[in-house]
Amino acid sequence: MAENQVVVLDVREMPPWERHPKIFETFDNLKEGDAIKLVNDHDPRPLRYQFMMEREGQFEWESHEESPREWVAYIKKVAPEVK
Repeated sequence: MAENQVVVLDVREMPPWERHPKIFETFDNLKEGDAIKLVNDHDPRPLRYQFMMEREGQFEWESHEESPREWVAYIKKVAPEVK
């Protein structure tokens, strides 16, 4: 069985209007079990809310502050729940 992949995506140098589209594009290209290690310059809480609305049940989220201008979020792709 293949190991899960973690894609590191540092968006701190990207223009703000490019960040969310790039993050969603990267997430959508992940295989189930793979994850993004997102590095950002602020708390990515608004992004998490967007994921909750647009990718409900498709991800697991863990984030923490490394320093005042470095937040790290792990966004793992999971199988959507069957309803």
